[in-house]
Amino acid sequence: MDFLAFQGSYWPLILIIFVASLFIQGYLSRTYGKWGQVRNSRNLTGAELARMMLDENGLSHVPVNMVPGQLSDHYDPIRKTVNLSEANYRLPSVSALAVAAHEVGHAIQDKVRMPALVLRGRLAVPLSLGMNLAPLLLLAGIFLQLTGLLWLGVILFGAALLFHLVTLPVEFDASRRALAYLGQRGVVSGQEAQGARTVLTAAALTYVAGFAMALAQLLNVLGIARSQSD
Repeated sequence: MDFLAFQGSYWPLILIIFVASLFIQGYLSRTYGKWGQVRNSRNLTGAELARMMLDENGLSHVPVNMVPGQLSDHYDPIRKTVNLSEANYRLPSVSALAVAAHEVGHAIQDKVRMPALVLRGRLAVPLSLGMNLAPLLLLAGIFLQLTGLLWLGVILFGAALLFHLVTLPVEFDASRRALAYLGQRGVVSGQEAQGARTVLTAAALTYVAGFAMALAQLLNVLGIARSQSD
């Protein structure tokens, strides 16, 4: 067995994307932190904005909860809850409005049964299990020279790429809904509107980076599988 084949030909690309992801995470933290210190002119907390947006979209039954952590905000499609981190829940910042509106955007997607959101929900659990097995199957296939296991690992990496691909339109659409609501209701304007857009754009870049990393990993394991199959 050629152990050099294990190195693959895409590790430089993976390294570049990894470093870029670190820069993107840093950019998100700086952007979120900057606008997290700017009080919005309506003096609305993230929780108040989320409640208002939910009620106006016929989702008064969806609760808004506070959860620990920073940027731990998420919508839970199983429990039907909007969950905001403590800072975004309590503080009347521009960042809090942007994040809260984005999470409510997911709740609205759930209400209208957005196909991409439904698909992502169905893929989430099996793919999380599959991605834990994929590296093990890949290594087992290489060292035991079992081609079937090797290609099964490749398939699971491909499924992970599909999950990232489906995630992109879901996240972009939630941000679009958030910005549209904030603008149409006059919640933010001028610099505040630009700040909200910047925060959501920075967050979106993290999903783009995740997709790029999944693609590079798939290309790499494909190269490994082909070299081991020859």
